[in-house]
Formats: sequence, C-alpha cells, structure tokens
Amino acid sequence: MENKQLVINEETQMKTCAFTGHRVLDGNFSKAKLKKEIKKLIERGVEIFYNGVAMGFDLLAAEAVLSLRKKHEKIKLVACVPCYEQEKNYIQKDKERYVKILKNADEVITLSDHYYRGCMQVRDRYMADRADVLLTYCVKSEGGTAFTVQYFQKKYPQKEVIFL
Repeated sequence: MENKQLVINEETQMKTCAFTGHRVLDGNFSKAKLKKEIKKLIERGVEIFYNGVAMGFDLLAAEAVLSLRKKHEKIKLVACVPCYEQEKNYIQKDKERYVKILKNADEVITLSDHYYRGCMQVRDRYMADRADVLLTYCVKSEGGTAFTVQYFQKKYPQKEVIFL
C-alpha cells in the first residue's frame, strides 16, 4: 500500500479533528447528526479530518467528509491506517467502501506494515495527538473508543471532545 502525502502550508495554522467511534453502532446513532456536526466543525475552521478507517463509525465519518468536500474544497481527509491489510476481515461491502475512501483521501498514512497487538491504539493516539478537537460516538465505558476519548481528555484537557 502506497502512502499519499499531504503538503501542509506551515504558515497556515489549520484546525484539525480526529474521529473515534464504535465499530457496531446502536439504534441511537444518526448519520444525519454526524454530518451536521462535521459541517459545524468546518464552519468553525476545521480543515483536516483524521480518520482511522475502521468499520462502523470511522467509515461513515470518512464518507461524510468526502461528501462535504465537494462543497467545502478546503477540507482534507487523512486516512490513518494502523497496519497493512487492516481491511482483510471486513465484509465485502465494507472492503469496497474502505478502498474507495483510501483512493479519495487527501493523504494515507500507514503506521505499520503488519498487524501487531496494540497497533490500533497506536493509530488512535497518532490521530488524537494531531487533533484540536475529537468527534466521537462513544456509548461504552470500555474498549478502544473509550480508551481514545480518555487518552485525549487526560493528555489535552484544554481541547474539546464532541459526543454524538
């Protein structure tokens, strides 16, 4: 998998957002609300969106950013892939969505050439460490999404977390 590189103008301070959410979404999740929150972030000046391209929330958030990019040309999607072949256990429909997202992302960063225990958490911290705001769908107190939210809140108490 070849990494795409996004060139960022150092003189322009871009506001950034990272996504984190569950792979299995319950009936309370709303795609419309997700898109509305992303639009609000764009209006507030967010231009770069970091996405882990995991099943569930991440794929939906990436697709929302890509659809909004048609109207808001300044926004960028950065796909943060934890390891090569992340998608190998996805169902076929999600594999196709994943490939399309990577193809249309402004930058693809692959953090490891192989899977290892903890590589997903490395990806999550990578995104959190680059974000000014975290947009999350977190309804459980444990698991990767909760860990990422807690990490972000503890390390960056001055930064905002938006819960859907």
